[in-house]
Amino acid sequence: MTMNMPGMGAAPAPAAGNGGELVKDTTTQTFAKDVLEESRNQPVLVDFWAPWCGPCRTLGPIIEKAVVGAKGAVKLVKMNIDDHPEVAGQLGIQSIPAVIAFANGQPVDGFVGALPEGQVKEFIGKVAGPAGPSPAEELVAEGNRRLEAGDVPGAAEMFAAALQGEAQSVPALTGLARCHVVGGNLQAARDTLAMLPESAANDPAVAAVQAQIDLAEQTESLGDAATLQARIAENPKDFEAHFDLALLLNAQGDRESAVDHLLEIVAKDRNWADEKARKQLVQFFEAWGPMDEATLAGRRRLSSLLFA
Repeated sequence: MTMNMPGMGAAPAPAAGNGGELVKDTTTQTFAKDVLEESRNQPVLVDFWAPWCGPCRTLGPIIEKAVVGAKGAVKLVKMNIDDHPEVAGQLGIQSIPAVIAFANGQPVDGFVGALPEGQVKEFIGKVAGPAGPSPAEELVAEGNRRLEAGDVPGAAEMFAAALQGEAQSVPALTGLARCHVVGGNLQAARDTLAMLPESAANDPAVAAVQAQIDLAEQTESLGDAATLQARIAENPKDFEAHFDLALLLNAQGDRESAVDHLLEIVAKDRNWADEKARKQLVQFFEAWGPMDEATLAGRRRLSSLLFA
């Protein structure tokens, strides 16, 4: 199948029996209608690509074929980030091809890289309505619940039990690594990530844990919050103090205040230190995950500053 890229092949494939298109291109102006509104009817996959990207050319025909084969369970919308970079920038997408699934107007899942056809079909099946969870998946879900509740030892126990059944389970290994990060054992977190299969290198969950490790390392060398707050009170344009305080607040779990300090920098001087504040926000969003409330709120606020 030829990739349906602007000026590079055949027109998008028509929908199979649902009276509309299953595959189409979108722009910044039509994104809300094509993706956010349409995702209230069925999940919509957004393929962020560029003409110069070799892996994009590999993934294109694979995902188009899989979407058409799903017979209307999902739709595919393709966005050329060279022509329309704004949405990808708002979502913090730094590598392509990147596929983000939207449902009910919100991003719900995604992957990066040219996955083989079997994995693309599995992803579509998960987004469109997966089968019941496996025992390992149930253990991982319980581990996530315990970790969210602050029961780090209990969460680690669940993730370890899941690994007894699936030794290279990406959700279990990343969950266990998150436990080590929360417990302050960054080397153990790195060692756990090293156990992942090479195929998981581009998994968003892996990137999130690595971002959490990087943030923890940054925070280790900072001073105390009171000193930084005093510097800001004396000089509200002490951007370095705002930046360091944002890192400390994030480490303490105050994500909203961390975002406030970084957005304060962006609002007053978005180019400060080569856009250091905006880049740190993107790292926060990656570490927190695409569906975290702080990520969603922070991206909306950042977008309003950048594209006002």
